[in-house]
Amino acid sequence: MSLKQTFVRKVIGISLCAAIGFTGLAIVQAPQASAATKADKIISLGQKYLGVKYRFGAPSGSTSAFDCSSFTQYIYGKYGVKLPRVSSAQATKGVKVAKANLKRGDLVFFTTSRTGKKIGHVGVYVGNNKMLHTYGKPGVTYSSLNSSHWKKTYVTARRVL
Repeated sequence: MSLKQTFVRKVIGISLCAAIGFTGLAIVQAPQASAATKADKIISLGQKYLGVKYRFGAPSGSTSAFDCSSFTQYIYGKYGVKLPRVSSAQATKGVKVAKANLKRGDLVFFTTSRTGKKIGHVGVYVGNNKMLHTYGKPGVTYSSLNSSHWKKTYVTARRVL
């Protein structure tokens, strides 16, 4: 076999290995891409309800008023993610995520004056230390996790996507 033939065989062999390797990378990364897409869709749907009034105990499926957990249950449910009705039960779903590792679409949980040291509030992490959620007078709104109130009452986060 000539030097030229040996060189061509090696180039073809290396090229095939690289192609197979890159194909494997694409397959491994596909679930992450779909999770990000689902998170973006969920957040986008939630944004459509900005300003919708808050009502404690709002019924599942209602879009004329939400409480925090009916809001998350509704917007996640539209994309096939089944969540329980109340925030404390939602906090048992998915996998626990450290605050430093939050990703768009993660659920963030807090205590409230009504629940004491127990979880009583949930929001959707949207990135840049902000969440989309609903409570009190503003209704569905954005809030900063860095604000003194949310920083003080933060409990945990869960990844359900």
